[in-house]
Amino acid sequence: MEIKDLKMLVKMITDTDITEFEMENSEEKIVIKRGPDKEYVQFAAAAPAVAAAPSAVPGASAAVAPAVTASAEAAVVDDKYETINSPIVGSFYRKPSPEADAFVDVGAVVEVGQTVCLVEAMKLFNEIEAEFKCKIIEILKEDAAPVEFGEPLFKVERL
Repeated sequence: MEIKDLKMLVKMITDTDITEFEMENSEEKIVIKRGPDKEYVQFAAAAPAVAAAPSAVPGASAAVAPAVTASAEAAVVDDKYETINSPIVGSFYRKPSPEADAFVDVGAVVEVGQTVCLVEAMKLFNEIEAEFKCKIIEILKEDAAPVEFGEPLFKVERL
C-alpha cells in the first residue's frame, strides 16, 4: 500500500467513530486502533519495504511498526526492556521539590504503585506510578523537560 493510500485510510477512520480497523492480505497487514488509550497505525508488509508514518493527517497520532501492541503505560523497547510512558502532556520532574531527592535513580527497584516521577500539566502535579515491579535501567528525560502523551520516560526491566 502506498503512503497516499495509507493517509487516506487513516483520514477516513479518524473522520468516523470507528475505533479499530484491520485489513490483511497475502502481502501486507494493516491495523489501525484509536480511542482513549492511544491512537496508532501498524503496517507490516511481506516485502522488505515498509511505508513511513502518515504524519500529515490531523487528529491522528500514528506510528508505523511491525505488529507489536503497546499500551499507554508500558511499551516493549526490546525483548528484555519495557518503558514507563507519560500518560499526559506536560513537564517531567524527577523530584517532588527542587531540594528533595529524586523519586528513583538508575538501578533502583520499584514496587507496584510506587511513584517514579511527576508530570505537571496546567499547574497540577500528577504522580506517575509503576504498574508492575521493575528495575530502572535508564531515565530517558531530563528534569523539567516537556513530555508528550505516550512518550517514554524510563527504560525498565520487569521483575
